[in-house]
Amino acid sequence: MLGAFILIFILFGVSQPILNSIQQRHKFVKAGFLNQMYWYHMLFGGIYYSYTLVARSDSVNYYNKTLKYWPTWGSAFSPGTDFMEWMAFPFVRYLNFNYEMTMFLFTWFGFLGFVYFYLFFKENLRFNPKFEGYDAITIFMFLPNMHFWTASLGKGAVIFCGIGFLVYGLSWPGKRIPHLAIGGLLTYMVRPHILFAIVIGMGVGFILGKEKVPAYQKYLTAIGGLVISILVYDQLLTYLGYDPNNIVESFEEESGLNAQRLQSAGSGVDMGSYSLPMKLFTFWFRPLFVDSPNLLGIFVSMENLLYIYMFSRVLNKDFIKFIKGAPAMVKMSGIVFISISISMTFVMSNLGIIIRQKSQIMYFMLFVVIAFMDWQKTNKMRKRLEIYNRIVEEEQRNRELSESK
Repeated sequence: MLGAFILIFILFGVSQPILNSIQQRHKFVKAGFLNQMYWYHMLFGGIYYSYTLVARSDSVNYYNKTLKYWPTWGSAFSPGTDFMEWMAFPFVRYLNFNYEMTMFLFTWFGFLGFVYFYLFFKENLRFNPKFEGYDAITIFMFLPNMHFWTASLGKGAVIFCGIGFLVYGLSWPGKRIPHLAIGGLLTYMVRPHILFAIVIGMGVGFILGKEKVPAYQKYLTAIGGLVISILVYDQLLTYLGYDPNNIVESFEEESGLNAQRLQSAGSGVDMGSYSLPMKLFTFWFRPLFVDSPNLLGIFVSMENLLYIYMFSRVLNKDFIKFIKGAPAMVKMSGIVFISISISMTFVMSNLGIIIRQKSQIMYFMLFVVIAFMDWQKTNKMRKRLEIYNRIVEEEQRNRELSESK
């Protein structure tokens, strides 16, 4: 454990030039805030490690397989679980990292995801939306459940890091090719279907967004999204466990297997009998307190109440008007959130798995919500300015009339 403790401070030192470089490019960034987030996330790395001491964790299997199974580094390079072991391989086999050190290394990857999601939020919003008087973005960056499932040797930390890089790169694609490349690779290698959804979402958002760009660029984006869809279609279905030549039958078989698994799942929910709105509600907002048999479930329930409150903010007649004229990044986030949510509701039947999986996409929903709040505030300020200008103009006219008399 001493090695892991030392590594935490080494990774803090490694983070400083990265954060300083970010601060130079983005004046709104405060390195002190990101450092606080580093220690907060590392705290959850320790909490997750403590959790593995009393409960089964895939991270133990990832470490043991990395240590003993793969003959060479390159042999582990393939999408899915193997990619976790490929990333861990040089540290475990060449640098002799023990299990605890590898856990905190991957916790650091999760931290980088938070950094770039924070940048994505801040540079795409004009104001700092408030939640009960507190900065909403700051609250979102410290949600416990988001940190818990991205603080261990596993897919959660890597996919979150990849999506963070990816959405940051998509904000300025021409200037952030390295971020797009790293984010795209990590996302694809862990969960190809999420990269697929983000690419499609960005293509649609770019075409329908309010940004004024040449028509040829929109057509090139649409064609590029179509080509990527065709290229990864078979690999995507195979990864998800479906037969590309017989999708309907393989989907029904997978649904049947999920129903069987449900019988033995302690936190299982019968999603198969739910309507689509109820499936989505379950995926987004459960467990609630009645579903929570332990302390972890209670913390998750409190966070889900926040999600319900934030989601309720878009149940507003102005939201349709907002989304029609919203920027590309907002539309991309909405499409990604809805499309992934719908697809996951058909293959998820266990609240424990749902809690883990939705942490990868909830920031997309929260971004849409606070972008709407940002738009509402802008409109209020515009209306106040218009009223003020009318008052000034009226007073000016009255003065001119009185002077003419």
